[in-house]
Amino acid sequence: MDNFIEELKVKIIEALALEDVTPDDIDPDAQLVGGDLGIDSIDVLELVMLVEKEYGVVIDSKELGAQVFASLSALGEYIQKTRKEG
Repeated sequence: MDNFIEELKVKIIEALALEDVTPDDIDPDAQLVGGDLGIDSIDVLELVMLVEKEYGVVIDSKELGAQVFASLSALGEYIQKTRKEG
């Protein structure tokens, strides 16, 4: 899981063009949206597209998105769980 979280960190930084942010700056358990990274609702749409394109995982409701994007750890767990079920 740790390698997967590191992969997600890099993809998020690239997808959102987060300047001056390194993977080490992202705490997997910290609030992802509205937290220290400054990720907002527009960024969440980018992340939804990234997750769907890269991992084939669909996030199809606002409620699910709120749970999944609560933290990087939550996102990683959801992707891995959903991919295994699919």
